[in-house]
Amino acid sequence: MTWHDPYEELSELREVGVFSVTSSSAGHNRPWPLKYRNAGVGGQDVSPQLAWSGFPAETKSFAVTIYDPDAPTGSGFWHWAVYNIPAEVTELKEGVGSLTGELPVGALTLKNEIRTRDYTGAAPPAGTGVHRYFTVVHALDVDRLDLDPESTPAVLGFTLHFHTLARAIIVPTASADDF
Repeated sequence: MTWHDPYEELSELREVGVFSVTSSSAGHNRPWPLKYRNAGVGGQDVSPQLAWSGFPAETKSFAVTIYDPDAPTGSGFWHWAVYNIPAEVTELKEGVGSLTGELPVGALTLKNEIRTRDYTGAAPPAGTGVHRYFTVVHALDVDRLDLDPESTPAVLGFTLHFHTLARAIIVPTASADDF
């Protein structure tokens, strides 16, 4: 199987800078711990802790997205999409993606693929191999994005394309064989 990197492909259209993201919850190219996976497979749907640094000085806000391009849908699967995170915020604590979590003031969450406004954990179907979960922090050139609150994460991704100064990416993995 040939893996494609959706963010590498976007960079061919418009080059953006890079900065750093770390997580005490997940490692790059390492399986998600069970806690961060979907409740349907024994997880708890806890959103990961993320911290970032080294972004451009002109950053005015951030967005965070978690996307699985390997889902057997033909269009991938959006697990979480948060935007309008103020520029002074450089960390999201573990669990803030739940419906009762406390996102930074002004931050908004779009509905994910299961149509809820929270983080939904990984649950790759049996027989679909290893999935990659592109966990991306986008540094933006605007204070806020004025999106219809019923927009999809794909619409957010389209809008981010025109406002992203730099990206920080960490890619945890999961497969049905992990359980």
